[in-house]
Amino acid sequence: MKSFVVTGIGTEVGKTVVSAVLCEALKADYWKPVQAGDLHALDSDFVRNHTSETTIFPANVLLNEPMSPHEAARLDGIELTEEYFDLPEFTKTTIIEGAGGLMVPLNDVGLCYIDLFQLWDMPVYVVTKHYLGSINHTLLTLNALLMREIPIAGLIVNGARNEASERIYRSHFSDLTITYIPELTEFSAESIREAAQLWIEQQA
Repeated sequence: MKSFVVTGIGTEVGKTVVSAVLCEALKADYWKPVQAGDLHALDSDFVRNHTSETTIFPANVLLNEPMSPHEAARLDGIELTEEYFDLPEFTKTTIIEGAGGLMVPLNDVGLCYIDLFQLWDMPVYVVTKHYLGSINHTLLTLNALLMREIPIAGLIVNGARNEASERIYRSHFSDLTITYIPELTEFSAESIREAAQLWIEQQA
């Protein structure tokens, strides 16, 4: 049984959609340890509503303000430490979704998501999206994982293939697995299932 972490090169690149696609493709369970912001529309609810065989592990921490976890936690009177992020008892492959990118802070004394990923020692899927500046953000993310010796499961592009960007990624990471999912404009169980099938076909 192997579980995976999903991180992004930044916010709004499609981590939750990709997490749902991976859950559907791998028949995996799902856990997002921290949710900050709209607690009536959790990312776990999106995954639950758009996958067929996914068990949702509840978040360890629910924060009220839609902002960086370190500040949202402070406002809620919580100091996040590593003890908040003990792994649940997974019984099968599980997708663990981070928030934002690797260096999103969890407290004021240096704890970031990348520290948790290193502690958990699980392969990480990096979600990217093509926009001006995304090459820089993608390479910074991949290099940060490499420097920490955190295994990279692959790069998942949310959107159409961009060969110019792909050439650069491969020039730095020759063994990098790059896959794509379509950038969805409408979300349904069917569209997630179709994206999952496309992703599975790329594994051949």
